Amino acid sequence: MRKPVRDGLLPRMEARRTKKGFTYRYHPVGGKPVNLGSDRVEAIRKVLDMTGAGDDIGTIRRLWEQFQETPGWNRYSQYTRADYTQCSLKLLEIFGDMRASDIDATDVAKYLRKERADAPVRANREAALLSNLIGLAIERGEAKHNPCREVKRNEEQPRTEAPEPADFAAFSQWLADQGGQRAMIGMAAEYAAGAGNRKVEFLDLSWPQIDRKAGHIRVKRAKQRGKKRGEVIEQIEITPHITALLDRLEVVRKNDCLYVFPNRSGNAYTQAGFKAMWQKLMVEAIKKEVIAHRFTFHDLRAYYVTQHKAERGALPDLHANPATTARVYDRSKIVKRRAL
Repeated sequence: MRKPVRDGLLPRMEARRTKKGFTYRYHPVGGKPVNLGSDRVEAIRKVLDMTGAGDDIGTIRRLWEQFQETPGWNRYSQYTRADYTQCSLKLLEIFGDMRASDIDATDVAKYLRKERADAPVRANREAALLSNLIGLAIERGEAKHNPCREVKRNEEQPRTEAPEPADFAAFSQWLADQGGQRAMIGMAAEYAAGAGNRKVEFLDLSWPQIDRKAGHIRVKRAKQRGKKRGEVIEQIEITPHITALLDRLEVVRKNDCLYVFPNRSGNAYTQAGFKAMWQKLMVEAIKKEVIAHRFTFHDLRAYYVTQHKAERGALPDLHANPATTARVYDRSKIVKRRAL
């Protein structure tokens, strides 16, 4: 006699083979088996409804909670987890109470094109999270297909501008003149522009990572996958410009603070806290005509690459694939080449 199929089913459920697939039954305690039909997802939902446990099973809100308990979640970097958490806010507002199995391609398209029309790039990140959550529902037997894979993402136009040196110098000096945390944010920007590190790589930079005698700063490179995660160390040369910046940071260092770019409390800035402060300062700088064009903090990485190429004649080593550095961060407006 064949054993009943139980993979992915709830306790006391049974799947019986038929010529066309499977039919499902539920065995209540002390009662006769209940036929559930041939639709696996619907059969699971019926059992959950019968047992009183199905009110939020398979909803995006519940799946988001379960997603954060998966092994994969712990393998994400702190930056990625924070970004997904930010993405979940708007996503749960729209889809939170919907079951993954009830979401179709038109719902995803409406979200991307209409409900998040004011933030098309961010909407793509949110749709990626939604796809992960529905994928989890499929693994748990709570959905059959992933509609996110059927909808084209919003077109993203890569940024082509890097801050002009004059604009960046004016912005940095404006912050330095104000002192306090504004000056600290300015010095963090100067470091990013001079060393090319991402925020996630240096917001918690500590003084022991700086070896002025050996002439270098050591940080872990972010966004490494697989076995390289957390193992690639960048050793950054301390140039005269970085030396001058470190001298200024030493002057304002309080009580032997561990962090190079501390917040008011002497702790490392969080991603969210730094981002909020940066946006506030950028809006104010534009309003007061300190700078003519707004730029993002991540644009400082492009500034570093562009200036590095102009001054040293080559792109810096930022990625395992040099083509990525050239494609994403090199924003040179003048290309020099030799004639025959």
